Amino acid sequence: MDKVVSSAAEAVADIPDGATLAVGGFGLSGIPSVLIDAILEAGTADLEAVSNNCGVDEWGLGRLLFAKRIRRMISSYVGENKEFARQYLSGELEVELTPQGTLAERMRAGGSGIPAFFTATGVGTQVAEGGLPWKYDDAGNVIVSSPPKETKVFATAEGDKEYVLEEAIVADFGLVRAWKGDRHGNLIYRQSARNFNPLAAMCGRVTIAEVEELVEPGELDPNDIHTPGVYVQRVVQLTPEQAADKKIERVTTRPRPDGPDASADATGDALVDDAATHGLGG
Repeated sequence: MDKVVSSAAEAVADIPDGATLAVGGFGLSGIPSVLIDAILEAGTADLEAVSNNCGVDEWGLGRLLFAKRIRRMISSYVGENKEFARQYLSGELEVELTPQGTLAERMRAGGSGIPAFFTATGVGTQVAEGGLPWKYDDAGNVIVSSPPKETKVFATAEGDKEYVLEEAIVADFGLVRAWKGDRHGNLIYRQSARNFNPLAAMCGRVTIAEVEELVEPGELDPNDIHTPGVYVQRVVQLTPEQAADKKIERVTTRPRPDGPDASADATGDALVDDAATHGLGG
């Protein structure tokens, strides 16, 4: 089945207001920026996003957040986005903070048909006991808190140990970005840009993949495929310009070790070029 659609706008056209989106990426690495922009342009609102983080103020999911299109976030890290903090603390955004490994497993479980699982992460904390502030009002009062979760003691090699029950995540739509993909939806991610993308692809009922390079079926080595096409319903081929448009979240520089007084600017340019080449910036 050829799953390629003509544009990102067509691919996201049926995403309704109030939908839940599982979005791949880690920081600005491997984010489906073209699909996010298409949703922004479509005017879709009241969204719940499941993602490791919410991008930065001017890129990635941060663009939807800045436009106040996101109602609720399930994420594990939010430290690079000032607008996220402002909306959360002022009562404009509901946030369910989840330990990063737990978030990954909740997404994987959702894609695997596993409704819930027990984990040791969070036992003895508010993650298990409840009371984490999910939403404030405009006066700074907590109006929605996390509920307590079921715990259970299991026998282990180290003795009896307590675990907490975490529920799987199944999203209405999954949005991912791949380095290569074929017309059947088989995907390969590049290095650190893999991150949460396979998990977002798994847990979306309808998964849309933007691919930097589209190839014909049979051209990908089956041993190299990270996301099988069974998880993907739509494929969007990026233009060379879209594929190359990758932002770097934070640039640090240092003098080159092989040159006296090498300029920091030149080193910074080299690091930026290297990061973009290896997919570290997007």
